[in-house]
Amino acid sequence: MANSQSWEKIVKDYKILDHNFSKSPFRLTAEQIKKSVQNFKKTNEKEVRILCKQDTRESRPAIFKKHSLFLLPIVNKEYNIIKGEGYIDIPPIKATEEIYKSKLDFPLISSKIGDSEMQHVDYAYAVSLVRTFTNDPSLVLTIRGRKYTPKFDFYVGKQKISSQGVQTEVDAGYEGKNQIVLIEAKPAKINNVIIRQLYYPFRQWLINTGGKKEVITLFFERDHKNNTYQFWKFIFRKEDNYNSIKLVSSKKYKIV
Repeated sequence: MANSQSWEKIVKDYKILDHNFSKSPFRLTAEQIKKSVQNFKKTNEKEVRILCKQDTRESRPAIFKKHSLFLLPIVNKEYNIIKGEGYIDIPPIKATEEIYKSKLDFPLISSKIGDSEMQHVDYAYAVSLVRTFTNDPSLVLTIRGRKYTPKFDFYVGKQKISSQGVQTEVDAGYEGKNQIVLIEAKPAKINNVIIRQLYYPFRQWLINTGGKKEVITLFFERDHKNNTYQFWKFIFRKEDNYNSIKLVSSKKYKIV
């Protein structure tokens, strides 16, 4: 959780609550954050990366929650503080899991060594479960790791925001004949997430492919308790609208 005490001071130092958020976001730099919290002692009270990691509604500082604010990176070491809804719910999948038979004709021994989110994503792809959920047998793994976004503009409500050179990280990305599929693997029991984690890679790969292929985003979770693999499919109805995100389908599987 972002340190609430630190953010109280940052907000006070730069009179952020006096800003008219209906007209524009509040622009804040990493240097400003460092200057404001320089006298704090603990790492989590003054490290910019930690203070700006607000991936769920609950991880925001108290003052952000109180005033319906959220944070977006816009360029390297610069942020926008925005008033509005920055997060999307990931609802529990209530339907009974579907029994899925692996398409491999041999067991994967190496997939049982370790217990990471990436490992479970790779296993779901290896047994063709990703292809099955997306109904796209042509998908091949082509995208992984950290990259930087090209320049693009978008809207949160009526506010226009420009972004460029923000680091994104895709857990796995696949290209098929007609689409790009991006996966964000989530820890268990996370019930909401900042839309940015889906929207920035979506815009990045829409631009990178010249709009020639549809780009969809999936959330993935391995439920250890029930030994199921769960998928949520999201789309953006308007490519330049941050809040146009929509959950279109979800399903959970048990692999045999």
